[in-house]
Amino acid sequence: MDARAGEAGERFVARPMLAPAEAPRAGDAPQLAVWGPLAGLLDADVTDIFVNPDGSVWVDRGTGAHLVTGLHLAPREARELATRLLAQGDRHVDEATPCADVALDGHRRVHAVLPPISAGGAVLSIRQARPERWSLTQLAEREVVDEVCLDRLRDLVVRRANLLITGAAGSGKTTLLAALLAEAPPSERIVVVEDVAELRVAHPHVVALSARQPNLEGRGAIGLDRLVREALRMRPDRLVVGECRGPEFRELLMALNTGHDGGAGTLHANSLADVPARLEALGALAGWGPSGLARQTVSAFDAVIHLGRRDDGARRIEALGRLRLDARDRLAVEQW
Repeated sequence: MDARAGEAGERFVARPMLAPAEAPRAGDAPQLAVWGPLAGLLDADVTDIFVNPDGSVWVDRGTGAHLVTGLHLAPREARELATRLLAQGDRHVDEATPCADVALDGHRRVHAVLPPISAGGAVLSIRQARPERWSLTQLAEREVVDEVCLDRLRDLVVRRANLLITGAAGSGKTTLLAALLAEAPPSERIVVVEDVAELRVAHPHVVALSARQPNLEGRGAIGLDRLVREALRMRPDRLVVGECRGPEFRELLMALNTGHDGGAGTLHANSLADVPARLEALGALAGWGPSGLARQTVSAFDAVIHLGRRDDGARRIEALGRLRLDARDRLAVEQW
C-alpha cells in the first residue's frame, strides 16, 4: 500500500452507523446487511463510496476521496457484492451486461462494472444523498442560494418557467431540482422520468418513471425517450427529465415546445458558458443541426441555473442564464 495514501486516508473501525437520535429501526437491519463490508461506511455525512479493481475502498465525506485503511475486498467478494446490490433493485450485472446501475434505499445510487470491462476486478461507485429532502429555504440557509437568487427561483416556479439545471457531477443538480419542484402548488401533477430513480420531491402528487434494462435474453428494454412519450399521456402539469444525455432530450424539447410549461431537466456542464456546446452535442445525437437545435432550445427553456462545487465541497448556484440566438443563428447563453 502507498504510504502517502495511508496517511491521507481514514482507518476502518467499527462505529455506530448513525447518531442515537437517527438509529435505524430493527426492520432496517436486512437493508444494511446487503451492503456487506461497506455497511459500516454508510454514515450520514458520506457522499460517495468507491471500490476499485484492486479491492481498495475510498470514501468521500464532502472534501474529496480518502482511502479507507484496514478494509480491502477480494475480487470474488467485490463481484458478489456488486451482483447482490444490483439484484436488490431488480437489475442484473453479469458477463452479458457488465455495466449497470440501480437506486437503493431511497437515497443511494449504485453503479457497477465487472471484468473484463474493468481490468483487474469489479468497480463500485456509490452515490449517497442525504435522506432528508431540502427545501429552497433550507438551501438558502446553507448558502447554496443567496436571497436575491431565492426570490428569482420562486418567481420562476410561480410563472411555470421551463428550467434547465446544469453543473458538474456532484454539484447538487438533483437536490436543487427537488427543492424547486416542491414549491409547485399541491394541485399540480408532476411526472418525473429518470434512468435510475434519484429525485425525491416533497410534493403530494408525483409520478416517477424509471428506465428498464434488457432482460437476460436482451429483450424488454424501455428507454428514457419512450418514457417521455408515455409521460405525455399521463396529463402532467410539470414534465421533468432527471438527466438529459441522449434521445430523450429531443422528446423533452418537443414536449416543452408544444404547450407543456413548468417542465425541467438537468444537464452535465462544467460552466454556464459550456452549456451551448453540450446542448449542440445532444442535438447532433438527435440528428439536428446547430441552427435547428438553437431555435428549438431557445423556445423551450426560459432559464438556465448553473451549480458549482467548491474545493471545500460546498455547493453553490454560480449563475443564472438565458439561452439566445447569436448572429450566426447558433445557440448562445447570457448571464441573467
